[in-house]
Amino acid sequence: MEISAGRGFQILVNSGSSPFPGKCINRAAFGRKTSWLVKNGSTLRCHRVVVQAQDRPTWLPGLDPPPYLDGTLAGDFGFDPLGLGEDPESLKWYVQAELVHARFAMAGVAGILVTDLLRVTGISNLPVWFEAGATKFDFASTRTLLVVQLLLMGFVETKRYMDFRNPGSQAKEGSFFGLEAALEGLEPGYPGGPLLNPLGLAKDIKNAHEWKLKEIKNGRLAMVAVLGIFVQANVTHVGPIDNLIQHLSNPWHTTIIQTLAGSSS
Repeated sequence: MEISAGRGFQILVNSGSSPFPGKCINRAAFGRKTSWLVKNGSTLRCHRVVVQAQDRPTWLPGLDPPPYLDGTLAGDFGFDPLGLGEDPESLKWYVQAELVHARFAMAGVAGILVTDLLRVTGISNLPVWFEAGATKFDFASTRTLLVVQLLLMGFVETKRYMDFRNPGSQAKEGSFFGLEAALEGLEPGYPGGPLLNPLGLAKDIKNAHEWKLKEIKNGRLAMVAVLGIFVQANVTHVGPIDNLIQHLSNPWHTTIIQTLAGSSS
């Protein structure tokens, strides 16, 4: 038997006379059902069975994704080892949750790197990012800033949840202080309009799969980056730009291995 595996599989079966005259033998090959028809009194010399592999990439090549992850979602690579998305309603919520966390992570990474770069170069006298929360401002107290943030974030998140529960309800006239046209919600999780989509990208949100894929890929990378920045800060007690400078100054002896080894000793 010869098997050639790639994007698809071809199985060439060579056999002598068949012991099953006049019967149809059904077998399962790589999860696909195949039939071998053997005529009465004939000899089966060569039979070809073509088995089509998955047409889309998965997080682990060769792994069959769960049936509820059919590739229609942006960034769906069949990864759900805990089976969290088996319930369709829960899957919709997890998609929105990942999207929001991805966007916060992208904004957070950009904010940490830019402010850290300004601080290290001496352009601005900014605190390192993990001490920024303790900074006192002259224009408002910490308690005032906290209350304002809770009110604004609470309002926005409530509107987002209401739009998730009833898509399009928050785009109705009078539902957002007359700013509905400026926001122009496209679908849950993808508000648009000149305020949130000033460049007019992906106006046809139903056919914007590539834009959605790019966003979620960058968002997932940013979430991993945020985790790395958190761990770095806890171990080295400096910002990411300082860590980069230290590594570049001595790349063979200032690595994650030496840093973790030094912190545990």
